[in-house]
Amino acid sequence: MPHYLLASVPIHGHVTPLLAIAADLAGRGDRVTFLAGRRFAGAVTATGAEFLPLPADADYDDRLLAERKPGPGGIAGLRADITGTFLRPARAQYDALHVHAVASSTPPDVVIADPTFIGAALLAGHDREQRPPVVSAGVVPLTLSSPAVAPFGLARAPLRGPLNRPRNAVLHALVRRVLFAPVQAELDALFRAVHGRPAGAFLFDLQGTLDAVVQLSAPGFEYPRPDAGVPIRFAGPIIPASAGGELPPWWDELGTGRPVVLVTQGTIANTDPTELIRPTIDALADEDALVVVTTGGRPIAELGALPGNVRAAQYLPYDLLFPRLAVFVTNGGYGGVQYALAHGVPLVVAGATEDKPEVAARVAWSGTGIDLRTGRPAPAALRRAVRSVLGEPRYRSAAARLAGEIAAARGVDELVEVVDALRRGERLPIG
Repeated sequence: MPHYLLASVPIHGHVTPLLAIAADLAGRGDRVTFLAGRRFAGAVTATGAEFLPLPADADYDDRLLAERKPGPGGIAGLRADITGTFLRPARAQYDALHVHAVASSTPPDVVIADPTFIGAALLAGHDREQRPPVVSAGVVPLTLSSPAVAPFGLARAPLRGPLNRPRNAVLHALVRRVLFAPVQAELDALFRAVHGRPAGAFLFDLQGTLDAVVQLSAPGFEYPRPDAGVPIRFAGPIIPASAGGELPPWWDELGTGRPVVLVTQGTIANTDPTELIRPTIDALADEDALVVVTTGGRPIAELGALPGNVRAAQYLPYDLLFPRLAVFVTNGGYGGVQYALAHGVPLVVAGATEDKPEVAARVAWSGTGIDLRTGRPAPAALRRAVRSVLGEPRYRSAAARLAGEIAAARGVDELVEVVDALRRGERLPIG
């Protein structure tokens, strides 16, 4: 039986999709080991996988990230996030991977890593004969550079017409030579410490140094990259069934005929409900809609007084909730957006941190919703956006098109096929 080693940074939204993959593979009778943060040990073993703890230098509690003193926004904030959250733990990640994937007496047949797990790129820096294949499981938007797309981090969709590539060339030069040059220097220093040479790839192109990318999305949500230098496959989101649990007493109200609007700030960027949840509540207080709030574990009392058309819970079973939704209002977490699209639910997105502006830009580009281009939208802007999404069929039609693509995707079977080909030493088609 094949042996899969999964690896993720200790962030809930990155671990959760890999847990679904682990459960599927373990259910097939395969051996699965999972390198993750200690707080996810129980969730890992519940899938049937063997838990491997990250070293202390690579482990942290993601729930504390949002409670840190607010840092800079925009590009400066993205630089700080990449450096502190993803780059500096990479050497410890690599050391753990080397122990479990190279030096082990029972090495895995493949390493499947979260794209922000930079230790996997360090492992892939070894000659192929010295390591197992390394595959990226795309739990965030594709970051790969291309003349056909603007550089990652600027949240700019491709232009139609002849100005697209000239614009992109200028932006790529700006990003590489100025905006992210300090981060690239730190990445190169890390590679020199391990391999005696610089990275050989720009920061956002590290996926291209791996053996394949299996993106957990649909082709229609990602910008086309006709010149990608790495095999890319789209598996669709891997969505686990909910764990069940008691439904709130108001659950039956979801079927009374009013459009249901869900708003959430996810499980990390949820410490300040005045960013998105409270403005949405205020925006829709007088609308003929039922507004459902999930707080991602935060106390409901933090929301303040709730209008009569608002229902709130810390968590809800999304597999039961999303088929009932008319609109999803979100700060742009990649997994939640994919979940909405899998159910054909159009979106209103307001995100300003991490990869959320990139997710929001893809929502607008794909026609599946509205990007408010801010992390703190005004109630009036939210009201207009929700009314537009409810009133204009093109958004739901685009979301339904993406739902069709996701339904046709092969999920974990796509990943297994890629892994099997790599194990046989086959050369996968590029792109």
